[in-house]
Amino acid sequence: MTTALIQLLIVGPVLIPLLAAAVVPVLRRRDTVARVATASSAGVLAVAVLLALTVTRDGPVTGVFGLLAVDALSAFMLLVIGAVALVVGLATPGQLRVEVAAGRLDEPGRTRHLVLVQLFLAAMALAVLAAGLGVLWVSLELTTVLTAFLVAQGRGRRAAEAAWKYVIICSTGIALALLGTFVLNAAAHHAGAGLDWPSLTAAAPHLDQGVTRLAVLLLVLGFGTKAGLAPLHAWLPDAHSQAPAPVSALMSGVLISVAFYAVVRVKVVADLALGPEFARGLLVALALASIALAASLLIAQRDYKRMLAYSSIENMGLLALGAAIGSPLAVAAVLLHILGHGLAKSSLFLGAGRILQLTGTSRIDGVRALAARQPVLAWSFGLGVLAIIALPPFSLFASELGIVRAGFAGGLGWVTAAALLLVLVAAASLVGHTSRMLLGAPPDDPADPTGAEPGPGGGVAVSTRRGTRVDTPAAAIIIALTACGVLGVTLGPLSGLLDQAVSIVTGGRP
Repeated sequence: MTTALIQLLIVGPVLIPLLAAAVVPVLRRRDTVARVATASSAGVLAVAVLLALTVTRDGPVTGVFGLLAVDALSAFMLLVIGAVALVVGLATPGQLRVEVAAGRLDEPGRTRHLVLVQLFLAAMALAVLAAGLGVLWVSLELTTVLTAFLVAQGRGRRAAEAAWKYVIICSTGIALALLGTFVLNAAAHHAGAGLDWPSLTAAAPHLDQGVTRLAVLLLVLGFGTKAGLAPLHAWLPDAHSQAPAPVSALMSGVLISVAFYAVVRVKVVADLALGPEFARGLLVALALASIALAASLLIAQRDYKRMLAYSSIENMGLLALGAAIGSPLAVAAVLLHILGHGLAKSSLFLGAGRILQLTGTSRIDGVRALAARQPVLAWSFGLGVLAIIALPPFSLFASELGIVRAGFAGGLGWVTAAALLLVLVAAASLVGHTSRMLLGAPPDDPADPTGAEPGPGGGVAVSTRRGTRVDTPAAAIIIALTACGVLGVTLGPLSGLLDQAVSIVTGGRP
């Protein structure tokens, strides 16, 4: 592959969504706009695959005057972004069409949504392509600004409140990360290094330990806020529950994982500079706090979109636990979990959005007998819940099993046992709430197409015919869950890329 083509590929995941964002406002036909948005996601995934093949064969590549770089870890994250974006892109036109037909969204709002989503994809791609900490920080700040407008798209008071809470809390976290970046830059400058990842890792053993310890603390807390880790997690349930379904799917399926990718990059430097104990203790505390909080709040949850949001906090806690363990098995499980969680959780939020459109309520007690009324949607949503609680054959079973095995083997048995108990509590809560939504006898009223019992402020349901027709959102959900199931059986060509990414994080440690 020529150097010019490699340089083009490096900027491709950022350039493709930017071009789509520029083209969408000038298009007139709805179907053409939908195709452009979906094609953009497919293009990001295609370029991610090519970059993954390139770095697996030839090693890391850099571009754009050294500002962007791709190694196995960033290539893997690009695959996650592309895969989730494609699933969401396939479902978005159908969901937006219903919103416009119901009068909850006008045509300018629909165009604005599609443009902002493309810019959001470009910002996430830029974050994982960043060759150093500075560009990574700028990219994550961009995602905060862009998604704040998307969260507020609901136009109601609760959506506005959720957007403000999101901006304030995440800006606090990003400010902490910025301060940590300045502190780490001072330590790196004193050691004759910059903020690019190769330079930082090479100079890490020579960094001042006191200054580096403070920088790592600020960076992990700052980026951990964006990842939805406790204690600065409060934005996540509100933002994910109020945002439109495609936005919630992207935020929960990939944005918080991109933020956790930043935590992993910082941990690599911290382990080399301070030894593994400092970052391990910090991540264990964040992991247990996040899993415990999510499990306790899931028990009495009454809103199914907030239920999914708390499940995301629980899964971020599991990722933090796996990163704290830090062995090759744990890191491989963490990366597999990121991909599996992205596919499963995006499918669940898309399903939740469709249920909300059909019933007019996000209350768990406002949805009954969905399996009898909308069997394809209901059972795909149910399978998504089974995937997210890590039942086989879905990939989250393999990844959680890997984290548990690595925890007991790595001297964190009591922490792993406590986390496993809390995860079981969360799983039981998810299954209990979901079963009440899906099962039961349908109501006698033939005018009610969904079995819904709208709660206070539930809104107006969209009337649809009973049947087993597979609409576009349901098809996207099935595709995502099928991919998640296949990954639980075999990694296929991902094995080589995953091995190289693990080696980057662990530094070749056994």
